[in-house]
Parts: sequence; C-alpha cells; structure tokens
Amino acid sequence: MLFGLDGVEIGLIIVFLCLFGGILSGFPVAFAIGGAGVISFGIIAALDSAGILIHEAIDTGSVLYRDLISTGVKADTISIFRYPDLPTIAKPVFESGWETAMDRNLSFIVNRMNERVLAGQSIETLLAVVMFVLMGITLERSKIANDLLTTMARVFGPLPGGLAVSVVVVGAFLAASTGIVGATVVTMGLLSLPTMLKHGYNPKLATGVIAASGTLGQIIPPSIVIVLLGTLAGDLYSAAQENRAQVEGCSDALTYLGEPAVVSVGTLFQAALLPGIMLAVLYGLYAFGYALINPKEAPAVEFGESSGEAVTKREGLTWFLFVPVALIGGVILLGQVNMIGNQHIVVDSFSDAGKTASLRTNVGEECAGAMLKLHGQEAWDTALAEQAEIDAAGGVEQARELSPEERQTRFDEKVAAAAPIGSGIAIGFLMLALILTTARGVAPSKDPKPLLIGGAGVLLAILVDILLITPTTTPGFTLIYLIVPIAMTLFGCREAAKRLGENELLRVVFPPLVLIIAVLGSILGGITNPTPAAALGAGGAILLAAYRKLHDQGKSGGIIIWSTFAIIIMILVGVNFDLRINQEGVALEDYIAFGVAKSAYLFAMFGFLYGCWVLMRGKVLTPIVRETAKVTSMVFTILIGSQLLNLVVISFGGEHYIQQFLRSFDDEMKVFLIVMLVLFVLGFVLDFLEIIYIVIPIVGPVIYGGTFDPKWVTIMIAVNLQTSFLTPPFGFALFYLRGVAPKEVTTGHIYKGIIPFVLIQVVGLGILWYFPSIVTILPALIGN
Repeated sequence: MLFGLDGVEIGLIIVFLCLFGGILSGFPVAFAIGGAGVISFGIIAALDSAGILIHEAIDTGSVLYRDLISTGVKADTISIFRYPDLPTIAKPVFESGWETAMDRNLSFIVNRMNERVLAGQSIETLLAVVMFVLMGITLERSKIANDLLTTMARVFGPLPGGLAVSVVVVGAFLAASTGIVGATVVTMGLLSLPTMLKHGYNPKLATGVIAASGTLGQIIPPSIVIVLLGTLAGDLYSAAQENRAQVEGCSDALTYLGEPAVVSVGTLFQAALLPGIMLAVLYGLYAFGYALINPKEAPAVEFGESSGEAVTKREGLTWFLFVPVALIGGVILLGQVNMIGNQHIVVDSFSDAGKTASLRTNVGEECAGAMLKLHGQEAWDTALAEQAEIDAAGGVEQARELSPEERQTRFDEKVAAAAPIGSGIAIGFLMLALILTTARGVAPSKDPKPLLIGGAGVLLAILVDILLITPTTTPGFTLIYLIVPIAMTLFGCREAAKRLGENELLRVVFPPLVLIIAVLGSILGGITNPTPAAALGAGGAILLAAYRKLHDQGKSGGIIIWSTFAIIIMILVGVNFDLRINQEGVALEDYIAFGVAKSAYLFAMFGFLYGCWVLMRGKVLTPIVRETAKVTSMVFTILIGSQLLNLVVISFGGEHYIQQFLRSFDDEMKVFLIVMLVLFVLGFVLDFLEIIYIVIPIVGPVIYGGTFDPKWVTIMIAVNLQTSFLTPPFGFALFYLRGVAPKEVTTGHIYKGIIPFVLIQVVGLGILWYFPSIVTILPALIGN
C-alpha cells in the first residue's frame, strides 16, 4: 500500500486536494467543483491502472467471516473498522476497471441531473430558491435596510452598546425578509460601520457584530440554506430509515417507526425559527454585556428625538402591552371553551374507516423484537391490546356510503355543536382591533372618537355573529349582516392608519413586517408550501420596491396600494366563497363573488406589471433580474458539479468507506459529534453550498439513519454551516465586510472581532445539543 494507506483513503485525499486546489485557483467555484471531479478521477484511474492503489477488503470467503455471519451478524454491519481481525484480500479500487466506472458515472450524472435539477420531485421546492433570491435582492435594492438601520439606531442608540444591538435587530429583520448574506453585510457595513467608528466603538466589536448579524439569514426563515438542505435531508432521511428498517428485519420504515419517514422544508422552517431568534438574542446580549464592561468602547449615542408623539410609560404599557395581551388572550380563552371555533360544516359521503392499532403487530419475530426495543414494552403492549380489540370486533371497520338521512343527522349534530363565533371573523376583527389599539398608543393625545367608532364596530361584529350568523348562513348573507360593523371598523382603521404613518418606527417596520408575516405565516401555518409562499414574497417585494421608488420620486403610490388591497380582497373572496362556477346549481352570490375575485385579480396583475414598469423605468428591475439569474445559476451549477464529484467518490468506494467508518462507532451521539466537528473544520475552507452538496450526501445516510429527530439533525447542521461565513480564511462575510470597510479597519480587526461570535455560535450549538426541544417544540405545537 502507498505510504501505508489504503487505496480508498488515498483516493479521498486526492479528491480533497483537487477540490481545494480548484477553489484556490481563483476559477469560479461552480465550475471548479466539476473540474476537480474530472481531474481527481483521472489521477485515481491512472494510479489504479499502475497497480499503486490497493484496497484491503474483507475476505467474504474466509471461515472467520462465515462464522461471524452464522452468529446472526448482518453482512451490512461488518466492516474492517468494526472487525479489524477478519482476513482481508487486496483489490484494486476500481474492481471492474476504471473504464466501467467512467461509463457508469456518465450515465448516472445524466440521471441525477434529471432527478435533482431538471424534473425530479424536489424541483418544485428548489424553485423557491429563485423566488427567495428575487425577493431578497429586490428588498435590498429598495433601500429598506437604510431606513431600518437609521430608525433602530434612534431606538436603541441611547442604550450601552445600542448601535451594536440595533445592527443585530436589523440583521435579524433583514434575515427574515431578504436572507441574502452578502447584500446584508455590505449594506450594514456601508451604513453602520462608519457611524459606529465615529462614535468611538471598538473596530473589533463593530466589524464582528456586522459580519455575524449578516449571516442570520442562513438560519432564520425563509433561509435558502434550509431550502437546499431540506430538499436533500428529506430524501436522505427517507432512504436511511427504509434501509434501517430492512436491516432490522421489517418490511418498510412505516412498519418499523410507526409513522412515515418524511421531513419537509416547511417543517424545517418551523423548526429553525426559535434557534434563529436564539442566536440573534445571544449576539445582542454579548454586545450589551461588552458595552457594560467596556463602556468607552461601545458608548450610548443620542440621535435626537423621534418624529412621533411623546408617549408616557403608563400609556405605552397600557396600549402596547396590556390591551393587546388581553385581546389575544381573550380570543384564545374563548377558543378553549368553544365560544370561538370553525363554523364551516363539512359532512363526508362515506363513514370513517375504523381506527387501526398504533403500531403494526402482524410482523415477523425479528421485526417485532426490533420494534419492541425501539418503542418500549408499554407502547408494544398497547398496540397488541388495540389489535386484539379490533380482531374481536371482526377486524377494522370499512368505510361505507352514508344514506341521505345519516348525512343530514351528522350535519345537524355538527351545527348544534358549532361555536357561536366563527374563528375567521374573530381573528379578522382581532387584527383590526390591534391596529386601533396600537394607533391609540402611538398618538394618545389625539381625538379618540374615530378609534372608538372602530372599536364599536368590532364589538358589533361579534354581537352580529352571535345573534344572526350560523354555520348554515351563506357567505353572501354573512357579508350583508356584517356590512355595517365592517364599515364602522374600517372608518376607525382609516384614521388609525394615518396616525401609524406619522410614527417613524412603524412607518419603516410595518411594510416589510407585513411581507414577512404573509410569507412565513403561510408556510409556518401549513397553508401552503414554500414555493407559492416564495412567489408571494417576490411579488410583494416588487410592489414594495415600486412604492418606495414612486415615493422617492415624489409621485403617488396609489395604484400599488390599491393593488395590495386587491390581493387581500381576492384571497378573502376565494376563502369564503365557492368560485367553481363551471358546475351545476351555482348560487347567484357565487357568481357575484367570482366577478369580484376576477376583477381583483386583474387589477392586482395590473398593479404588479405597473410596479415592474416603475422599477424598469427607474433602472432598478434590470440589475435585480440580472443578479437573481447570477445567484440562481451559481447554485444550480454547483449542484450539478457536486453531483459529478459525488459520483467520483462513490465510484472508487469512498462514500461506502466513510460510512463504514462512521457506523463502526456504537454510540450514534459520538458519530454525530464527529460529523459536526468535521463540518465545522470544513467551514474554514469550503462554502456552505459545497458542504451541503458534497459532504452531506456522504455522511447523510449515517446521521439520518439513527434515532435522532431529523428536524434537530438538519437545524444543527444549518447552524453549524452558518459558521462557514464567519471563519477565516474563506469566510464570505469577512470578504464582503473587508471590501466596504474604511481604511482604518484592518483585516486583523475583522478576524479578531469575529472570534467571539464564532464562539457564540458554538455555544448556541451546545444549547441546541442539550435542549433539542428548542428545535422540535414549534413544529409540534403547529402540528397539533
């Protein structure tokens, strides 16, 4: 063996050196990865042909190997790492020759490109990448960060380290709205860094907090990292659990686990929200603590009074805390006692199928033993009792078609049990009430009569819902009953909007906040998947940027505002009315609703096209589209190149060799720790895209094939990958910041300043390690 190393080990070293050399060459990374695969395959093939690369494989024909198999050990679990005393035989790394391996790689790369890039199951989810990139770049070009930094500096500046804290807040806000690390770091570096240095901030703290806050977009949804990692994790987890089930003697993962082995990008967005907020809080606490210990290096700064009305502490607590909490808490409480609930009554034409046992018990002895070990004796006994009860009743009850009388009886029962207040009406008017209370708190000295009229409209709407609206009331009559309360409430909200617009903080924060709530709310609430939500975000970002452009030009943005209202009307009509007018027996109100929705759609599209025309005329749209195409092309080209490199590693047994090494450890926690350490070290020299598409497919079958929650595993990897933007020498956030930093800020300042924040990320990983519920609690709550 060359240098005393196995031939596969030498092959892996050659691949890494070629990849590292390609990146250092200055050639575009997207093409360097594919080139590294081609060059490394050529070198390995040449060495293999010369007989230099020898792989020591276990001799499956030996007596010791057969004896081991006879004891019940699975062949898949036997490796040279777990059983080093087994006899071995020398083999070339390409057993069938490098020519066969090359032919196989060429055919596989076409198949993989088709499955993962062009027409596979994950392509719809990958389309979200394009939309989220377009959304982020559009918002970045609309100068939203400028307003946010100025406003947050005025809010937090008087605190010790307030400017640093404001950068963290803006970084988190931009992460949830744009998610583009480079744009965020550059913008905050241009706007905040000179201001912080001017007021005596330590350059190390200033550069560190800007670089770290800019990377929050990699973990706070909507995150491109989670979209890319999630599409890969879903496939890896499903395949790994299927393989695990078969190794344990079960037919499939559903039988073995008792639940489907799936994880979606939407679920990962839910799981990533709290860890992302936790990291932002840790950054802010560090900046605040640093300022308390070193007040001269992070002083408090006054930027003058806000343009809004002065609000006393009592008024602020009342209208911004106590009243909103009381309103939201009241709605939740009424929901718990069935005073507020869903009034949409649906009765199926068929009866419900009988309930099956919690676990499948009609399995083989080997699978039953594995399931008993996995789920525990109590869960297994419960499943056996459930199955015995089902068998005693003659088996699982089959669904059957209900008679008209049975359907009417079930309908009457559901109507009688329905809550008196509809959840849609309650939530809608709750949001309007919060607008009224916030406006009252913003301007407490102004005339409260318009707001009181709006509040009376909210109360009247609830009263009308209780007295007049039932589950059998049609949407048309519901609208007629509520027309007066809606008019009163909107009258108050119109005045409230004027008062809110006079407050600088709300004027700056509200538009992107609405966009964030619309995008994340639709995903986290399970209303839609990430791709349509990303499209909504991209369209909303274009409208927001167009409105900002018209405002800067001193022109009216009325068309943009009315287009936004048209979208809201279209959604509300579509939710409440049946717009399927091509069926028989369509009611008149549904025809009217269809006309309203169609008109709203046409006007919304007109507003969208008008926004695009405004941006194009202002020479904004062209660079947005060009930059979106560049970023998206880079991502997909890296995806294609990484597939080629992966196939090279697979062809000479590198992937199997690494997986055997990891599986040789009996403790899966130790295996995951090793993988996390490797990813952390690779973050110093590789970008997150290379790690996702090159490293994760190799180690994924091992780390996703155990007992860990796949959501926790994926978020831990995502947080770990975030450090790749911060760790020298190839941390992209450091390069972005170095490019816009003043001359007095040295590279040494940036490198030293980032060290505490890298350590904070390590601490964050430790917190998630010991408290995994931070990741899993939100998906569990939303799922229930």
